[in-house]
Amino acid sequence: MHLSDFSPFLASALIIFAALPQTRAQDKVVAVDGSSTVYPITKLAAEAFEAETKGQVKVNVAIAGTTGGFRKFVKGEIDIADASRPILKNEIEQAKANGIQFIEIPIAYDALTIAVNSDNTWLDSIKLSELKKLWEPEAEGKITKWNQIRPEWPDAEIKLYGAGRDSGTFDYFSEVVTGKMDALRRDYTGSEDDNDLVKGIESNKYALGFIPYAYFTEADSKLKALAIQWDYDAIAGREVQSSAAIMPTSKTVSLGYYVPFARPLFLYVNVKSLEEKPYVKEFLKFFLSDAGTYVNKVNYMTLSGVAYSTAIADVDAKKVGTRFGGEPVVGIASHDLLTRPRQ
Repeated sequence: MHLSDFSPFLASALIIFAALPQTRAQDKVVAVDGSSTVYPITKLAAEAFEAETKGQVKVNVAIAGTTGGFRKFVKGEIDIADASRPILKNEIEQAKANGIQFIEIPIAYDALTIAVNSDNTWLDSIKLSELKKLWEPEAEGKITKWNQIRPEWPDAEIKLYGAGRDSGTFDYFSEVVTGKMDALRRDYTGSEDDNDLVKGIESNKYALGFIPYAYFTEADSKLKALAIQWDYDAIAGREVQSSAAIMPTSKTVSLGYYVPFARPLFLYVNVKSLEEKPYVKEFLKFFLSDAGTYVNKVNYMTLSGVAYSTAIADVDAKKVGTRFGGEPVVGIASHDLLTRPRQ
């Protein structure tokens, strides 16, 4: 009997094999998208998990910005959303309409940093009221030079950099500086990729921008962080009695002194993904069991061990909902994160 005699049988076998369910590693994919602020933390955890599982599970982490990530999350297009702000009411309503239940997991704290070029010699601190004057919509095309903020500053054009409009950092900064979401001047260089912002500030002596703390520390000596004097509460629309300008550090954030730019960071998890893809739960528990390590490595501020243990328990128990009522949050201390009731 020749090999050619087996051809019909081989062809049949190949057809049957092709029809069988496949369990290749590339079929086991955890889809994560959203905040560029949270991205460095999740990326580290993803790489460690892929190494731990020897490539049996792939964790794809993308950067669409918080709003862009939520846009996909509420449609069920991704398993996990990285977020630099709490989920908002309209996003909760969209998720509900699409049958998406979610678990909200605080993962770290960020000190949103107002950064200037390292060659900037004329200021080390700035008032919140000055940031409002510089960034509010009415400033567009009008407040263009440093000496329009303070007369003693240079008669030179300010080059502004900040998060793009699909970023949760944009939402947060707009809320605490102008008192409204989506209320910043538009004549600035914006991007959902914070690396682009760092490069822009590095390249111009007269630049100023707002970036997550981890990206500031990564830039090392190429940028300078400004201390913030919280002299105006933009949300309440009133002056604040504040004499000290506060630098962004882990200590000032944990003690609640770095107001209003200290903010919690989150993961949002699709419950359906947990139920239908066991490896999503495996990744989350792997992530949360050593979250402090990943957070520290990228220079954000860790939560307590209790917070991460509680998050693991929430995943196991599928505790759905948000602690923030679909509203932006400002000035929440780390010890308050777990005491707020879910809604």
